[in-house]
Amino acid sequence: IVTQLRGLVGEQVTITGPSRDLHSGMYGGMAANPARVLVRVLAGLHDDSGRVTLPGFYDGVPPIGADLKAQWDALGFDAGRFLGDVGLSRPAGEAGKTPLEMIWSEPTCEINGIWSGYTGAGFKTVLPSKAHAKISFRLVGTQDPEAIRAAFRAHVMASLPADCQAEFEPHGGSPASVMATDHPAFATARAALSDEWPDPAAFVGSGGSIPVAGHFKTILGMDSMLIGFARDDDRIHSPNEKYDLRSFHKGIRSWARILDGLSRG
Repeated sequence: IVTQLRGLVGEQVTITGPSRDLHSGMYGGMAANPARVLVRVLAGLHDDSGRVTLPGFYDGVPPIGADLKAQWDALGFDAGRFLGDVGLSRPAGEAGKTPLEMIWSEPTCEINGIWSGYTGAGFKTVLPSKAHAKISFRLVGTQDPEAIRAAFRAHVMASLPADCQAEFEPHGGSPASVMATDHPAFATARAALSDEWPDPAAFVGSGGSIPVAGHFKTILGMDSMLIGFARDDDRIHSPNEKYDLRSFHKGIRSWARILDGLSRG
């Protein structure tokens, strides 16, 4: 049962230098190169330990409660297998954090896309006039999406050399949400799931974001019960995404049991 979701801030940034693409032999070494500026800006978002460097970024990030951490530790999460399925071997997040903390309870800053200059087949010695990147921040606790957005923009602007400008395009912003698991509905759901699945249901986090759940919490004061049945190998957001038929059918029966339990109050 997912009891906490990370919030989300999305930004696209464009760095502009020359008024047009230039010949890198004629202008290289003298003209400002937006691609060089952009990669320097992005590299400065993290320190060597993996922490995000934006001032105030960690304001509102809560520690993990001992009971919840004990539940997570008992899950037996195999980080090596989780990463091995996607061709990786070791966690690359913030030093000193467990793998589940990295993906469930810690905020992140990720580069989702970056492009500039000539990207077609072959080779072209261009000095680009523009460079672009898409950046996302996953938020936890009471981190303020708009404060994070403002801090990112300030970081970019403070890093610009003469003759370069920056433009920003926002792509949504939503707070994190943490459910009050002492609500009786959660105990009812756990009991109902135990009738369908062999192992007791656990309260877990999710690294993903569902903005409407955060809005339900902040605007309506309501918790959301988030119970899904996808598997780690379902290739979410990747080619050949799938959903296991056994999970599908057991999920249907699970929700029938949950709704029946809730109706009995």
